Amino acid sequence: MPVLESGEETLVGGQAVMEGVMMRAPHSYCVAVRRANGEIVTQEQPLPRMSELYKIFKYPIFRGIGTLYQAMKLGMQALKFSGDVGMRDIKEAEAKEGKPEATKKPGKEASKGLPGWALAVNLVLSLGMFIFMYKFIPLFLATRLKMVYPVFEGRIPFNLADGVFRMLVFLVFMYLLSLMKDIHRVFEFHGAEHKVVFNFESGQPVTVPNAQKFTTFHPRCGTSFLFVVIIVSIVFYTFIPFDGFLAKLISRVALLPLIAGVSYELIRFAAKRRGSVLATITAPGLWLQRITTKPPADDQTAVAIRALEGAMALEKSQGGELVIA
Repeated sequence: MPVLESGEETLVGGQAVMEGVMMRAPHSYCVAVRRANGEIVTQEQPLPRMSELYKIFKYPIFRGIGTLYQAMKLGMQALKFSGDVGMRDIKEAEAKEGKPEATKKPGKEASKGLPGWALAVNLVLSLGMFIFMYKFIPLFLATRLKMVYPVFEGRIPFNLADGVFRMLVFLVFMYLLSLMKDIHRVFEFHGAEHKVVFNFESGQPVTVPNAQKFTTFHPRCGTSFLFVVIIVSIVFYTFIPFDGFLAKLISRVALLPLIAGVSYELIRFAAKRRGSVLATITAPGLWLQRITTKPPADDQTAVAIRALEGAMALEKSQGGELVIA
């Protein structure tokens, strides 16, 4: 799932993509990607708030659901753009090597990029994998544990075990991802995005040297959001009256929007009141960013700055109100 780092009251936020960064302001976004030849290419577009399109998303809980939907949609668009840029570099490299499949209609083939149906399939598969890994597997393991140890038959111990299994699956999956070379690069761009956002929020001039002074751990990160979702879901699932495996699984999937909305409100509150009890709940998400963010190189930080500059330039041209409520 795309990371959730920008909301209705968030001035800037973003997400890492392949060899680049997407940054968004309240009414615009920009994706910046560095090509193999060192050139930085961008894509900027206006981005109306969900609450401006539909009034219901102005209200608590609903604004989190709307933000999550928009973040997923925007994340897919940003990934598509970065993927298209990567494919263009591959085609050009193959053409230089004289490969027949690359030299045949090079301009037309290089401009196609990833088809829309491929992204739709990828989204469906991603959601299916999410449900399988974070809903089915933990529930299955907790059910098996209950059969061996009757003490877990109660709702509270059962759902605590289910939550622990969910956290373990999440941690193991993220750690294994971090071992992949390409994903490690994405995590470096993730760190660059966080540093640049911190630099911008500090009020200092946004430059590579200034951004590199900041930490890569940001409280609004999508990693923190997902971790809070896991904690909140433990509480919600305790009140589900179903006992059958299938009924529990369906209810867990059905409650996802509500849990996401509540989790968003907690993240929003914690980001504004970092010394509160709720901020303590989000702390494990910051610890987890030791896996999902890595220190970026200067050229990677420069890409994040270019994405921010593109988003803010488009925001200024639209007369957007740059205020954190």
